[in-house]
Amino acid sequence: MGALRLATACLASAAIGLFAGMTGARADNDVLGTHYDGVTNDLLTAGLGKTGLGSPVAPGFVDPLHPTAEELRRLAIYNNYRALIDPTPGGGYGTLYGPNVAADGTATAGEGRIAGDEYIEKAGGRRNVTMMVQIPDTFDPGNACIITAPSSGSRGVYGAIATAGEWGLKRGCAVAYTDKGTGTGAHNLQTNTVNQMRGERADAAAAGDGSNFTAALSAGQRADFNAATPNRFAFKHAHSQQNPEKDWGKNVLRSIRFAFDMLDRKFQPQGLKFSKRNTIVIASSVSNGGGASVLAVEQDDDGLIDGLAVGEPNVNPKFQSNFSIKQGAGPAFFAHSKPLMDYTTLVNVFQGCASVGFTFADALNLAPSPASCADLKTKGLLTAATLAAQAAEAQAIINAYGILPEQNVVQPGYWFANVSQSISVTYANTYGRFSVLDNLCSYSFGATVPAAPPGPLPVGTPIPLAAASEALIFGTSNGIPPTSGINLINNAASGGTKENRVSTPTQNLDGALCLRSLATGKDAVTGSSLTGTPRAQANRIAEGVEDIRASGKLRRVPAVFVTGRADGILPPNFTSRAYFGLNNVVDGSTSSLRYYEVTNAQHLDSFNQFAGYDSRFIPLHRYFVQAMDLMYAHLRQGAPLPPSQVVHTTPRGPGAPPITAANVPPIAASPPASALITFSGAQVSIPD
Repeated sequence: MGALRLATACLASAAIGLFAGMTGARADNDVLGTHYDGVTNDLLTAGLGKTGLGSPVAPGFVDPLHPTAEELRRLAIYNNYRALIDPTPGGGYGTLYGPNVAADGTATAGEGRIAGDEYIEKAGGRRNVTMMVQIPDTFDPGNACIITAPSSGSRGVYGAIATAGEWGLKRGCAVAYTDKGTGTGAHNLQTNTVNQMRGERADAAAAGDGSNFTAALSAGQRADFNAATPNRFAFKHAHSQQNPEKDWGKNVLRSIRFAFDMLDRKFQPQGLKFSKRNTIVIASSVSNGGGASVLAVEQDDDGLIDGLAVGEPNVNPKFQSNFSIKQGAGPAFFAHSKPLMDYTTLVNVFQGCASVGFTFADALNLAPSPASCADLKTKGLLTAATLAAQAAEAQAIINAYGILPEQNVVQPGYWFANVSQSISVTYANTYGRFSVLDNLCSYSFGATVPAAPPGPLPVGTPIPLAAASEALIFGTSNGIPPTSGINLINNAASGGTKENRVSTPTQNLDGALCLRSLATGKDAVTGSSLTGTPRAQANRIAEGVEDIRASGKLRRVPAVFVTGRADGILPPNFTSRAYFGLNNVVDGSTSSLRYYEVTNAQHLDSFNQFAGYDSRFIPLHRYFVQAMDLMYAHLRQGAPLPPSQVVHTTPRGPGAPPITAANVPPIAASPPASALITFSGAQVSIPD
């Protein structure tokens, strides 16, 4: 459904009752509007404040089996906020960033609650894209601004609350959120229950178009699937059969139009109307949300967007062979711009073995796989004879592909957290528009028997998800299993269907090789071209990948990218660096993109609270905030954007003492020549 027009939004309102912390709530057709008082409940922290968001104890429920929509909202904000930042004081929470840190960077003694209106709209039918607009009470019509906040990762509509959401609300801007069509939608195929727009669980048939996601299955298909593979889930990002990423930019643009509509609605009594002529619009967010905003600028035919400022964006730039990337005195790298589906499936094959070369002190190295080293050697994918040499060879293969050595130490923890595994499975399904029935590479999603306490069933056996866990999915899930007690399952395990990691001694290396084959169109072991069904599946995935490629054309819109050099999920050579090069090729002298690469920064700031990360990495979020500040000053006051540069930071070091401003120097207005990132002679030059 397109943006809701003002005339429609203002008709046929119906009171829907009062909740704690609200001064009122009303539903206008498909829009739910709620005012939060900023005392008992609010836009940014759901009433929890800085203290509550920083607490390791999640908010509770009156009845955990039947949580209210407001309780689910509070849990969703709590979990989404903490997922995108390091919530510990030593890492900078409450001093460098956080709800209590004012727009000018001053840490206050307050809790940071923000009063205002929240409007939620869901596009019905199969697409089921949720839009939300928050308008703080501090919004100044005379200095109108809108900040886009598409969700990070596969998260729900609150998935950018800690990044673009917080920045915009603190500055009195309206914030336009969307889940991009990838947000949390979990269909329990056994019980036929789904999430509704605000998170309550309901029968799929009763929910109808009110469902956040219902798999496109007939009753007979679902019954047959359950008989063969009981206790499984379909997930919106993986199984919508829409390849929603191709519409990420369009959904961001829809969210902007929705924000204009809601501003018009709110200020109609004052006779005010808002448009691109009197409102600054900054496209923003991080990771997948950042990539969505980049695509929105590329697709912005109506000129709605004034500026772009994103962190670690998931962009898949079209490959152009006429430029290279060079870091320091290293060799020129021409094999850049590989798509996510390519490099992630490579890491998924070799990382379990590479992790053998690290210790636990090397950042959450809890799942190394010596057996996968041996199996890779047997299959001819490694040649070394000893385990240590095999681990080093696996690591060398990863780095030779173009993934920077700076990311090596973060990957064992990512592997333990199933990052490359879950991305490979979800994105293979979504790019190929596969149904949950397709059983792609024999993976499925469901709850499994945990390792402890011991029970009558073997560890990893699929079981029904606990009722309390299912009731809270909206508030706990990141949208991409493993999440909320729902795991990756290997349906092809020889000893019986099991959770992926415990299904084979190699942690299901065969499943990873299957996904790698589909990503490349060639057998991952033999190198021969695929045939038959695998060939058809690979073609579908390749077509989906082409649908999401970025053009590099930013329409002269001023733009800022901020990326951590140690990004092990979206490696710079394939994302930010490559896009910077492509933009300079296609836009030439009119290129308006500034690229800031930050040393000692990785993709998941939330991991910085853990041993091994805390001493090595600084919060990239600090630089996302600076990028937003720079863009706002550029658009509002005409301040020049600093040139592209490497920002050299200082880790906290042994013992991880509390971080200070000295660890994270600002993006320099006039950096030394030795720090400048340049594009010249068909080469992106990145200083060490």
